[in-house]
Amino acid sequence: MLAYRRASRLIYRYMPKGLYTRALLIIVVPILLLQSVLVIVFMERHYDLVSQRMSDAVVRDIAAVVYILENFPQDKDHQKVETLAASTLGLSLSLMPLEPLPPPAPKPYFDVIDQGLSRAIGQQIGKPFWVDTVGQSRFVEIRIQLENEILRVFARRSQTFASNSHIFLVWMFSTSMVLIFIAMLFLRNQIRPIVRLADAAENFGLGRPVQSFRPSGAREVRQAAQAFIEMRRRIERQMEQRTTMLAGVSHDLRTILTRFRLQLALFGDNQESEAMRKDVDEMTHMLEDYLAFARGDVDEIVETTDIGLLLEEIEEEAEISGYNVTARFEGDAQINLRRIAFKRCLSNLVTNAAKFATTIKVQGMVENGWLTVTVDDNGPGIPANERETALRAFQRLDQSRNLNVSGSGLGLSIARDIARSHGGEIYLEDSPLGGLRARVRVPV
Repeated sequence: MLAYRRASRLIYRYMPKGLYTRALLIIVVPILLLQSVLVIVFMERHYDLVSQRMSDAVVRDIAAVVYILENFPQDKDHQKVETLAASTLGLSLSLMPLEPLPPPAPKPYFDVIDQGLSRAIGQQIGKPFWVDTVGQSRFVEIRIQLENEILRVFARRSQTFASNSHIFLVWMFSTSMVLIFIAMLFLRNQIRPIVRLADAAENFGLGRPVQSFRPSGAREVRQAAQAFIEMRRRIERQMEQRTTMLAGVSHDLRTILTRFRLQLALFGDNQESEAMRKDVDEMTHMLEDYLAFARGDVDEIVETTDIGLLLEEIEEEAEISGYNVTARFEGDAQINLRRIAFKRCLSNLVTNAAKFATTIKVQGMVENGWLTVTVDDNGPGIPANERETALRAFQRLDQSRNLNVSGSGLGLSIARDIARSHGGEIYLEDSPLGGLRARVRVPV
């Protein structure tokens, strides 16, 4: 079991991760295995067998010539035998004076011709012989030592082995490559709807518009695409209903708060009315925070935004409010996102830092497909075990910050919700300035 798990992890580590590549391997690997088996079987059985039979046939013809020379009277120049061999057997032969046979030349290890001819001559003729199959010549030279002379025979290479076997291999590999190419085209067409569905789901999750998406491809892929479209419609309808309801609640509550302000104005300026006026202002501010948190700014359109210019605007607005803020940006500043929502995210982080710190530094950069913006302050910070709690809605860690600071506890929650709607996240860390660092990271 342990070995199986290790093998599975090893295969997963080196296997391609893309669906197209994996599907292509499912098609290509069996074809390669099948071709390998066919080549082995063909080379072991067909090629060797045919070559052996052809070599045996040539040697039988030579054995017949040897038998005629040794058992029948011949003319002076052996013209009849030579003519018979050339016209009937396709062999060119001649008789040489008796002399020692040449020493055997080095042969290739896989020389099928030499092995087949040597075996056949030893079995059928049984006389000393010498075979020359080395070189690029179209002929094979065979010398056989007779009783008083040397028989020299030239045979075509094509007579001694299956010379056209490579055509089978060429056709097999050529047709396989054509079939694999056609399979790649069809497979790419089948994978494309899945890729479009994944892109549409990712864009919808990042709050980007999903345009011109329609179900296509195989039946199962169409079902998944249709389910995604229905899910998107339900979510959009739910968000639209929630926005409409919140707009009505906002209108009704603002009407009541406006009545309070009018009634307080009739009371005149005194200590009691001033305290109530502050309570009404705080209620108005909290109401705006609640509505903004519930609405989530999802109805804003994604547009190309200059992040460097956006950070400069946040720096100027903070200076107008009396905060000591410096902003700097590095990298490509043109990024597609919801500008107003993202500005609110960073403004909430700067405002939250300004409540507890005197120096704030904002830095942004684009690297490896991610936009990262850090907001550092020199305040008291937040303990590491309470940072996740601080990012939750309606959570205020006043015991670690300023007890006199009012608020709804939604600043960091709204910022985190906006970052997540862009497909990113907010992380709270230790700041080099000694306080808290809020790091916003979203894909671009």
